[in-house]
Amino acid sequence: MQAKAVANTVRIAPRKVRLVIDLIRGKQVGEAIAILRHTPKTSSPVVEKLLKSAMANAEHNYDMDVNNLVVSQAYVNEGPTLKRFRPRAMGRASAINKRTSHITIVLSEKKEG
Repeated sequence: MQAKAVANTVRIAPRKVRLVIDLIRGKQVGEAIAILRHTPKTSSPVVEKLLKSAMANAEHNYDMDVNNLVVSQAYVNEGPTLKRFRPRAMGRASAINKRTSHITIVLSEKKEG
């Protein structure tokens, strides 16, 4: 049994979110929340909120025990990019890509024994 939560079009670049997601992959839920609370990255509150949403989905929709949950999958895909332009010297313009992320966290129950 698996419970999942997805956050689409989060306005943080995927490579920045992946740094935080890599810290919690494979960890137990309580340990993962503790790691996220003490990680000084911009994306860690977003990932923590998503993890809590996945926990609530597991408990409410699938009657899973919150104490036995493990982050079985956690990944970040690239969302739509907002393209902006900045004026430069001699009448030119340079592109600025404001990237977005699709974050997915999948929880499953730990096997006993």
